[in-house]
Parts: sequence; C-alpha cells; structure tokens
Amino acid sequence: QVQLVESGGGLVQAGGSLRLSCVASRSILNINNMGWYRQAPGKQREPVAAISTGGMANYADTVKGRFTISSDNAKNKVYLQINSLKPEDTAVCSCGVYLCPHEYWGQGTQVTVSS
Repeated sequence: QVQLVESGGGLVQAGGSLRLSCVASRSILNINNMGWYRQAPGKQREPVAAISTGGMANYADTVKGRFTISSDNAKNKVYLQINSLKPEDTAVCSCGVYLCPHEYWGQGTQVTVSS
C-alpha cells in the first residue's frame, strides 16, 4: 500500500516550465514503473511518463523532448519536469503506480497553460 501526494502545478504562460513532485508514503526503491498521468478537460486520463527502478524512463510520444521524469529514492519522490508548455498541456496531472493487485493514485495537481 502507498499514498501519493502531488504538488507543483500552477498557471503558466505558453512556453513556460513547471516541475511537478510526487511524494510517496513509503520507500519507492522497489516500486517499478512509477508514472505520471494527465487528464485534460473532457478527456480520459492518459499516461505521460514512467520510470523504472533502474532509472529507465518512457514517455508518451506527445511529450517526448519536453517532459523529463526523474526520481529521488532517498526522498521517496518522483518528479516531472515540463518545459515548453502548450495550452493543450492543460490538465490535472497525477502520479500513479500499480502494486498488485491494486492501483494507487494521488489527488492530482492542476496544470493550466495560458496562450
């Protein structure tokens, strides 16, 4: 079981940057594929990025080159650096993880990009 809490969202102008943080209630050292997801208004939640226990990162095609996921195991945190923000990036961003047999999600942090 794990609790996840996100922070770092906000209102930014197009072209700006944000760094989102997700802190876990337990060690993430052995939690594989912690991920960031986003849900835009009127759309389904979609995966954005994930990081393995070995530090390997995977990204959705729509964010490659602009988003960077990283982790700090000592702080039980996963980060999402978002650069060159676009209005279409407006969404609630959440971190999530699957620990069999359950999925765990944070409450999300709102990212709003103005044009």
